[in-house]
Amino acid sequence: MTEPMAQPPTPTNAIVSLRNVGKTFDNSAGSGAGAGAGTVALDGLSLDIRDGEFVSLLGPSGCGKSTALRIVAGLNTASTGTVAWADGAVGDIGFVFQEPTLLPWADVAANVRLPLKLAHVDAATADAAVAKALAGVGLSAFAHSYPRELSGGMRMRASIARALVTGPHLLLMDEPFAALDEITRFRLNDDLLALWRELKRTVVFVTHSVFESVYLSQRIVVMTPRPGRVFTEIVIDAPYPRDERFRTSADYAGHCRTVSDALSAALAEPSP
Repeated sequence: MTEPMAQPPTPTNAIVSLRNVGKTFDNSAGSGAGAGAGTVALDGLSLDIRDGEFVSLLGPSGCGKSTALRIVAGLNTASTGTVAWADGAVGDIGFVFQEPTLLPWADVAANVRLPLKLAHVDAATADAAVAKALAGVGLSAFAHSYPRELSGGMRMRASIARALVTGPHLLLMDEPFAALDEITRFRLNDDLLALWRELKRTVVFVTHSVFESVYLSQRIVVMTPRPGRVFTEIVIDAPYPRDERFRTSADYAGHCRTVSDALSAALAEPSP
């Protein structure tokens, strides 16, 4: 059994801060709607993402969790508000989508290598980085397998390896385990925590599962229904490593009740 590692430090320094961020998607094109018509996904969202932490964005489907994540990643732009980065942090990002999005004609190693190829990294450096990333997610023996030959959990592991292969400081994960069966999901939760503690990265994890958010996180940001904003933040002070003993403990159940009550209150919050 691996010896327990030191507990992750309590994060204090923000690497990215969102202030009063709003996002409206234009629905007017081709619909006959008047100028300015659109769906307000976020309104007045303020959030700090702190160096080295594991934070989850929790809320119902459609509350803007994924939109907030994509704004942090630079895949969407905010309609209002600001996104401020600490020096040297901007762009140092890996992104794991809801689906693995692997190239079906390329083997696992080639899929993981893709970000390095796009960045014109030399072959020797890329080979070493790919091997390290695959080892980190337990796929070394499947480097030359194709996506169609892998289970759903293995495809998601490959997607995580691809996001980590460039050594990003910030890992953004958009409900990556939602489509997996419970046993596979539990196993990947454990593996993700082990990677986070080993690599000392910052992780922002989007989920609509109270149970998953409590198991993984140091901090949970509970969001309101659309338009999304922060309703409250809850610290999960249970120590790491977390395992099946934590998942079946009274402490875990108590945290789940607290977070579930907060989510229920958020759902009852009237729209501004």
